[in-house]
Amino acid sequence: MKVAIMGYGTIGSGVAAVLERNRESIAGKAGDVLEVKYVLDLREFPGDPVQEKLVHDVDVIMNDPEVAIVVETMGGVEPACTFVKKALSAGKSVVTSNKALVAKKGTELLDLAKEHQVSFLFEASVGGGIPIIRPLNQCLTADEIMEITGILNGTTNYILTKMATEGITFETALKQAQDKGYAEKDPTADVEGHDAGRKIAILSSLAYGSQVDFEDIYMEGITKITDTDFRYANAMGTAIRLLATSRRAENGFYAMVAPVMIGADHPLYSVNDVFNGILVVGNMVDKLMFYGRGAGSLPTASAVVADVIEEASHPHTTLLTSWSTKKLPLADMGTWVRKFFVRMSGGPEQKAQAEAAFGNVEYIDAGVPGEFGFVTPAMSEADYQKKAAGIQGVLQMIRMEA
Repeated sequence: MKVAIMGYGTIGSGVAAVLERNRESIAGKAGDVLEVKYVLDLREFPGDPVQEKLVHDVDVIMNDPEVAIVVETMGGVEPACTFVKKALSAGKSVVTSNKALVAKKGTELLDLAKEHQVSFLFEASVGGGIPIIRPLNQCLTADEIMEITGILNGTTNYILTKMATEGITFETALKQAQDKGYAEKDPTADVEGHDAGRKIAILSSLAYGSQVDFEDIYMEGITKITDTDFRYANAMGTAIRLLATSRRAENGFYAMVAPVMIGADHPLYSVNDVFNGILVVGNMVDKLMFYGRGAGSLPTASAVVADVIEEASHPHTTLLTSWSTKKLPLADMGTWVRKFFVRMSGGPEQKAQAEAAFGNVEYIDAGVPGEFGFVTPAMSEADYQKKAAGIQGVLQMIRMEA
């Protein structure tokens, strides 16, 4: 069976490597030898064996009836979306690792795949090498998913881990991440929470069966987290993580990406460095944890190739995904109830202000001169914002998770 790869970057080259390295075992699972016939890229790769398979015109792939499966690892929405539509319309199944494409165009591409009796699979778009799409789509279909909470971005988790363990600033930790190749030269999508936002949009859409738009999700990154915040976190025995959460509640569905303090008994507390973790709560199975490398060439490529094997095993078949085009409206974030950690400047006078505003607060002594920290009682987001606006000297607020 012939396969084409569109985009020969980190993931695309990993896919080619996995298909070659595990050629025999993959053939046994797929029922046929999977051979890369074409690689689409604008660049040349002199000295690389892929040069013999390199094409610069996507129509070479689309017009070849031998190509049954197309792997899209280009990234971005366009021209990836146009190329994927061409492939599906030509009767070729498609696998992608492209979270931006899936979050924006997932339902449209799934419908097009169904129309042409092929499949559109995207396991690697969320957790890299962590299997999460297939469990949601197959293993947990008897459950109502109540919550999905994940550390879905390895770059930000690495930065926060370094800040916690070495007491360094955000800027220093970001530079270390860039030097190690974990962070892009422009890290905005990671550190502002957009990457995690796209991933939780995909997971929420699958879990709840309706379209959750990335643009509707509240997103707050880690750029305002300081080394001082970690002094308080350490004093409290908590960790600060960038959590992407969606939750089913009585008044609707919530979705948010934000830094959160979690205690040692939280399942995601020990997920450090570049690793990802995803907590799924079902009304029957209770809590399930998925943990592993959420990025990287070979881990992500492994998930891509698993989808390729699935498609190769079911030719001319649409592998169904429960993701409706109907939009799922999200509940007002202001009604989400939780506790909040707050830092304020000043002394006894400011403490009196805090108590007058928030009531019975729990003070945290981290030995930081000129300021103090405390944890509020549980209250809604809107209530917190109203109370905080009425006092002076608030330096920081970080949400807390039980």
